[in-house]
Amino acid sequence: MPSVRYQVRRGELLDYFDRTALRAWERLTSDAPVSGIRATVRAGRDAMRARLLSWLPADLTGVRLLDAGCGTGALALEAARRGAQVVAIDISPGLIDVARSRAGEHSGAGGVEFLVGDMCDPALGRFHHVVAMDSLIHYQAEDTVRVLAGLAERTSRSISFTFAPRTPLLTAMHAAGRLFPQKDRAPSIVPVAEAALRRLIAHERVLSDIEPARQHRVASGFYTSEAMELRRR
Repeated sequence: MPSVRYQVRRGELLDYFDRTALRAWERLTSDAPVSGIRATVRAGRDAMRARLLSWLPADLTGVRLLDAGCGTGALALEAARRGAQVVAIDISPGLIDVARSRAGEHSGAGGVEFLVGDMCDPALGRFHHVVAMDSLIHYQAEDTVRVLAGLAERTSRSISFTFAPRTPLLTAMHAAGRLFPQKDRAPSIVPVAEAALRRLIAHERVLSDIEPARQHRVASGFYTSEAMELRRR
């Protein structure tokens, strides 16, 4: 069960993504021209999305996938093109509106159901795979692992997620980022030490039969994120 701290943070993120920066994120996730800072973030996100998709089977026919924190839906749509039945959920009604609009042109083999809500909701059902790209990077490590444990109870094969690695360079870049105009800032993230994250995963009872498998870091200008795949033994 996520903590009160998690719920408070979730509310702050909703305020940012749905009220403060909706148009900026809609533009960032499109082909429209963006500033140099945002261009590095766009490139990094594109590379990370490609990596996470590469960890899934090429043929997703018959696979049920949860895109946890789907944003404007790019990953969900690509998974559907590969045959998956995708449940794509985000806390932001505005981002889901954008995702649904973009999905209107989708004619892939699978299907996507875009929902506004909480990725932790058990009513979403069971899945073969879960992907959480940059949707847990704003939470404390303990809360992230609680969310992963809840997802694992309803996932039969793998969970792939990203976290912000705690490195001297990333810490310095975050400090420098505060000097830039507000319009070029993302909501604050929580850098996590990989060793601490692995310890928390190892000590979580619900994750006793799931273990870290592949891992990959993407660093592109003002975007740095690390992906980890948890797979059933």
